[in-house]
Amino acid sequence: MTAKPGEGVFLVTGATGLVGSHVVDRALAEGWRVRALVRPDSSIARLKQAGVELTRGDFEDVRSLEEAVQQAAVIVHCAAKVGDWGPVDGYRRVNVVGLGDLLEAARKTGCIKRFVDISSLGVYPARDHHGTDERTEPAERSIDAYTQTKVEAEKLVLDSIRQHNLPAVVLRPGFIYGPRDRTVLPRILEKLRSGQFAYLGSRDKLMNNTYVGNLVDAIFLAIHRELPEHRVFNITDGRLVSKQEFIGTVSRLAGCPEPSKVVPMAVARPLATVLESLWKLLGKTEAPILSQARLKFLAYNLDYCIDRVKHELGYQPAVDFQEAMTTTMEWFKQQDASR
Repeated sequence: MTAKPGEGVFLVTGATGLVGSHVVDRALAEGWRVRALVRPDSSIARLKQAGVELTRGDFEDVRSLEEAVQQAAVIVHCAAKVGDWGPVDGYRRVNVVGLGDLLEAARKTGCIKRFVDISSLGVYPARDHHGTDERTEPAERSIDAYTQTKVEAEKLVLDSIRQHNLPAVVLRPGFIYGPRDRTVLPRILEKLRSGQFAYLGSRDKLMNNTYVGNLVDAIFLAIHRELPEHRVFNITDGRLVSKQEFIGTVSRLAGCPEPSKVVPMAVARPLATVLESLWKLLGKTEAPILSQARLKFLAYNLDYCIDRVKHELGYQPAVDFQEAMTTTMEWFKQQDASR
C-alpha cells in the first residue's frame, strides 16, 4: 500500500518545527492537500500563507487529534516534547500517551495509508557506536526523559503494526540540522561567539549528522515505496563527520575562531553527575551546562549504519555535510540581517 496526492489529506504534526515545516513544503510541492495540527500559541503565518489547513489543538486534547485525522491518508508525526531535562511524566504525556491517542484516532478513520513516526537515534544505548544497525535493540532505560519516551513511543507504533496492521514506519534520524533550526545550532553558535565552547573528550569522534533535506527525502520514500518487513530505519547523511569537522565548519562559516579547548571525559563524566544531582536537589527547571544527555550527544562516537534504508527504500543522501551546512549558515545570516 502506497500513498499518492489526491487520495486524501496529508497531516503533519509539528508543522512549525524544523522537520515538520520542510515536510509541509515537500507535500505542497507534490500537490497534496496538507493539514497541520498546531498549538493555539504557535506561529502560523507561514502555514496560512501557504494555504495549509489548520487544526488547533495539542497532544493532550484528544478531540483535536480526532478532528485532525479526518480523511488523512498520510500522517507524518514530527511533534514531540523535546529537551534533555525535566521529569519523565511531562514528556510521557505528549510523546507516549498523546501518540497513542493519535494512533487510535487514525486507525478508527479507516483512511490511513501511511503513518511515518519520526523517532531518534538517541533511542540506542548511551555508549560509543561503530556501525550500529537496527538489529541493536533500543535502551531499556535511557539517561534522559526525552529518549526514554521516544523508546516507549516506538513500541506503540510497532505494536500498532503488529496488532492492527497499521501501515506505519519508524525513522530514526540523528542530530538534525538545517534552515529553520531554532534550538540546537543557535545554542552552539552562541557558545562559539562567546568563546565558551569546549569539546568533550576526543575531537575525532563521529557525529550522527542528518541534514533536514536528506531526512525529508527519506520520509517521502517511506510514503511512496512499499514497506518491507523491517519498518525501522536509521537515517543519517551517510558521510558522518567528526566533531572537529562539524564545529570547525560552523565556526568558519560564522566567522568565529575555531575552539581548541578539550575537557577530558575523566573530568566531564563525574562533573555531569555532580551537576545533575545538584540541579535536581535545587529543583532547577533548566538543564545544567553539563549533563549525561549532553555527554551522549557531544562525547561519544555516534556511527550508525544506514544500509537497511538504502537497500530497502532506495535512500541515498543527496546533500553532503559541507554543502548542507553552508546552506544552513546562509539561512542564519539572512535571519540575522532581517532583524
